[in-house]
Amino acid sequence: MLAFILGFIVGAFLLWLLTAGKRREVKILDEQKQLLQQEKQIVVDFMHNMVEAVAQGSDRASMFQRIIHAAILSTGAMSACIFEKRTDGSLQGVAVEGLFPPQRKLAKLEKGPPATRAQFLETILKSEVYQMGEGLIGQVAKSRRALLIADAQNDPRVVHHDDPSLAVRSIIVAPIIFQEKLLAVLAVANPSDGLAFTETDFSLVESLAEQVGLALHNSEAMQLQIEKNKLDLDIELASNIQGLLLPKVFPPADHIAFATHYKAAQKVGGDFYDVFPLDERRIAFAIADVSGKGISASILMAICQTHLRHFAKQHRSPADVLGSVNRAMEHTMQRDMFITMIYAVIDLDTEQLTLARAGHELPLFYDCHTGGGLDVEPIQSPGMAVGMVPPEVFDRIIRDVSIHFGSNDALILYTDGITESTNAQGEEFGSQRLLEVLEKHGHEDAQSLIEKALESVDRFSQGTGQFDDLTLITVKHA
Repeated sequence: MLAFILGFIVGAFLLWLLTAGKRREVKILDEQKQLLQQEKQIVVDFMHNMVEAVAQGSDRASMFQRIIHAAILSTGAMSACIFEKRTDGSLQGVAVEGLFPPQRKLAKLEKGPPATRAQFLETILKSEVYQMGEGLIGQVAKSRRALLIADAQNDPRVVHHDDPSLAVRSIIVAPIIFQEKLLAVLAVANPSDGLAFTETDFSLVESLAEQVGLALHNSEAMQLQIEKNKLDLDIELASNIQGLLLPKVFPPADHIAFATHYKAAQKVGGDFYDVFPLDERRIAFAIADVSGKGISASILMAICQTHLRHFAKQHRSPADVLGSVNRAMEHTMQRDMFITMIYAVIDLDTEQLTLARAGHELPLFYDCHTGGGLDVEPIQSPGMAVGMVPPEVFDRIIRDVSIHFGSNDALILYTDGITESTNAQGEEFGSQRLLEVLEKHGHEDAQSLIEKALESVDRFSQGTGQFDDLTLITVKHA
């Protein structure tokens, strides 16, 4: 009997140990899940910054600076720097924020205000060139493997300076690679909380470096994606179907006129526009650009247009319509595809124009004031591309923007095929030149605006050819 009781007690104790162990495992798994979710959200926010930089047509230097700023915000680092790989294989600093220490011994840091000291360090970092394998930057570039040095003050690989403001307590250096090609090296130094970088920080910086690689690739991608071995019959059929989806006749409206232009770089393209009535006194219109070209982009375009018309009947808010489109297409799109888009509604009675923008190029507004004044400027509005992020992130960012669209006012919507048209010197047409066309000819009718814009692009490009789909919508209030 005693043996039975002892056995029961031992068994119960072992069962308690097993249960307690499982509870600890569940708690650890929950904590790991929370950390992963936090890291995912940081990467999503970082992607948003990158996409906005590309969509706004930032030059390469501005984009690198935006990457650095986003990296600091994401990691909580005190300073960061990007070293770009040059054509000869060496590395040179191209963007810096904070007092990032030079990677060679510095004789003396001049005294002065923090802003002046930061400018001095930036000049040094951008003037020095590092070879493959040289210092921390060169070692990471050569190995193509990220490096975490938690205790940098006692590590001989770290360059130490006499100035305490340049002390490196902890540092992470990560290669920026896209499709096995080294583009740059990202370095972040000194967490703002005074502690050392952790393995979680290290994982986050590696993830951010991957997103930077994709962003840099997208900013440079101006070449045609030629699809090989496609049957001519299939391409011709897709082109005919696409032509049927783009309206040629627009709903009648008092004092409001529409004009459009569409020309695909290939026989089928990823741009689309639409103009359709919501009721007797409201007219909706949209413009969009699907990433990529060819058959796959045209199919995705058709699906998106179908969703747009469906949800336009259910919601009055353009932001709600685009949010519903994003949710509907969440599982339809491939990971590497997205759609930039603007959807707008004109109320003929109130002369109010309300729009929402999903990461698309900013619309340009020719605003004639009642007193005779004139403003010509982009309409600013927040939003990320359809298919780029989950609905909870997309819906939190996108917003409706409303303007009064009255007598003599005009609006131009366009895709990046217009602004990214290049001349023989490789210079882009840009949104500023299109804004100047609107400023000069905004008093003319909608069709004339289209013609003047295309003439300006043709003169600028000097016969270099069309490398992307070209789409324009003009709206004019008489």
